[in-house]
Amino acid sequence: MRNRSVASIAVATLSLAAIATLPSHELPLGDGHISTSPRSGYLMSCMTHWPRGPVHGGPWIDGDHWDPDSKPAVRGQVLWPTHNIAITVQDGERVIVANNLPDHATGQFPISPDDPAYRYDRNPNPIRPQDILLRLPLQPRVAAAPGCVPMGMIGFTTDGVALYNAVDNGGIDAVAHEVQDRCSGHPQRRGQYHYHGPSPCMPNEQTSGLVGYALDGFGIYGMRDPVSGRILHDSDLDACHGTVGPVQWNGRTVTMYHYVLTAEYPYTIGCFRGTPVAADFLERQQRQMRGLAPMGAGPRGLHRGAPPG
Repeated sequence: MRNRSVASIAVATLSLAAIATLPSHELPLGDGHISTSPRSGYLMSCMTHWPRGPVHGGPWIDGDHWDPDSKPAVRGQVLWPTHNIAITVQDGERVIVANNLPDHATGQFPISPDDPAYRYDRNPNPIRPQDILLRLPLQPRVAAAPGCVPMGMIGFTTDGVALYNAVDNGGIDAVAHEVQDRCSGHPQRRGQYHYHGPSPCMPNEQTSGLVGYALDGFGIYGMRDPVSGRILHDSDLDACHGTVGPVQWNGRTVTMYHYVLTAEYPYTIGCFRGTPVAADFLERQQRQMRGLAPMGAGPRGLHRGAPPG
């Protein structure tokens, strides 16, 4: 278990503007950037029909751009001393067991009516622990064709938090519209705390180091190029939001495919370059969210304690 002080979290939060090279008011809004095929700067979504829901937002959104510096954050400094995550190698697989509680402080959820963020987002969900069990390929391989990205969990970070894709349940840019806490996280309806994009509280977010693992087993790395040290953008990456280059992997420096965080939509993963675990379970997630079928039992790859949201 690794704990960080409230003071260090505040410092990390204040550095968010510094790591985004695009000036204020000039981050492009991702609304409408959803496709059914790989496309740079888009999310290749498994879900194609979007239910109507509340549309969050505020004065930080201006036309087709938004300003992260003026967006409010949910107040609070709630610590999670029972945070737990274990990442091991077993029988050629990377096994992640966690309770989905972060190793950093979060905002106070449900959002209090006296919180200024409540004016824009009334998230009523408390943060609850989840039973996470992931079995990922230790040496992932690029698939014959890219795969679509589901709703719900698409990866898991090394600080013990679920990673969701870039959009909310209405299909719009979740990072821009939804109001998260100072670590860019919030809970969904069953209490799973998650990120939709980069978090200033993620280890290695500002470096080229490992941030987490996608469900296809490939690593997700920080915003900087490991050779030049410069901040990377969508234009530096392929349609799935990844690239081939040197990274630290399984204790060695290797040249391989990996995903990269960016300050720009779709932020983490645009499509899967490998084959995600528990693909049939993820498909049932989509069907459940569309109201077409009950969840049923999930396979070993993804524990049912990590529901969609």
